[in-house]
Amino acid sequence: MGQINVLGGELESCSLDPLTGFYRTGCCENHGDDPGVHVICVVMTDEFLVYSKSVGNDLSTPMPQYGFAGLKPGDRWCLCASRWKEALDAGAAPQVVLEATHAVTLHVVSLDDLKKYAVRLQ
Repeated sequence: MGQINVLGGELESCSLDPLTGFYRTGCCENHGDDPGVHVICVVMTDEFLVYSKSVGNDLSTPMPQYGFAGLKPGDRWCLCASRWKEALDAGAAPQVVLEATHAVTLHVVSLDDLKKYAVRLQ
């Protein structure tokens, strides 16, 4: 069975550039072995990048030793469901691509909250 998104359809790709996903497939897929549950496809914003850095997860600084170029506003990325919920509660949640966000997200965040931040894949 394929991976399902929060809308009940087939999970779409989040980003190939930068290459995202726990498994680096471009999809926010879930196979049960990702301890961070990187399942929400987000569109990075300045506000979220500053927030994430302030709570100890610097996503904007390149780390070439890990093949990570750093993220900038507008980049799409598979984010941990719990981190998105924390950012929502702090008023800094980034936009969400529902079609590329895995259904397991709904164990952490409501579909109504996700829809408030929804954008379409281009």
